Amino acid sequence: MNAPPAWTAKVLTIFPEMFPGPLGVSLAGRALESGVWALETVDIRAFARDKHASVDDAPFGGGPGMVMRPDVVDAALAAAEPVVRRIYLTPRGRRLDQALVRELASVPSIALLCGRFEGVDERVLEARAVEQVSLGDFVLSGGEPAAMVLIDACVRLLPGVIGKQDSLAEESFERGLLEYPQYTRPETWDGRTVPETLLSGHHEKIRAWRQAAAERITRERRPDLWARRLDAAKH
Repeated sequence: MNAPPAWTAKVLTIFPEMFPGPLGVSLAGRALESGVWALETVDIRAFARDKHASVDDAPFGGGPGMVMRPDVVDAALAAAEPVVRRIYLTPRGRRLDQALVRELASVPSIALLCGRFEGVDERVLEARAVEQVSLGDFVLSGGEPAAMVLIDACVRLLPGVIGKQDSLAEESFERGLLEYPQYTRPETWDGRTVPETLLSGHHEKIRAWRQAAAERITRERRPDLWARRLDAAKH
């Protein structure tokens, strides 16, 4: 008898046919096939209350667009239980970062609510204690692509998915820094050569070079991360 998966993602969507999509290939796909994690979809339209399978209605107070109904979404969330964390993917949410990804990958199960139209009635989010999470300061047509990104970020942290777990420790954001540049063969390409230190075989010098490069790139490209790192060092 196969052991239950260590981690389960339940996706609530009006487009269940979008899954697994990219999650069915590469590292995530192999891990899904081998049972390291499980993916379930909940079709929100299955809980509609009329013959037209309507999941939305006009917003109170007027305005453009439609809003997903609280009764329909609540029934879909109830069908996804039990889960440990409930996430609504929305530009209004907390910014997804590696710390939150680690949190979500460490619990047995999560439910991801994919909004459409102008969003979801706020009352059901409050009633079901649904957390609101954003990929960044931009707007997508729906929450499904965001759900795929979040799931992929979590799955690669699960034991057995990445061959060398040590490689995770040096990735961007794991130490509050962006990752240092990477190089491989050929040693000279298009007139450009690999930094000499990386060819030296001197492990301590290589480590120092990579640390300095990571710090430089973070200062230049993500001053917000660099400022946070400096502030943490003061405490």
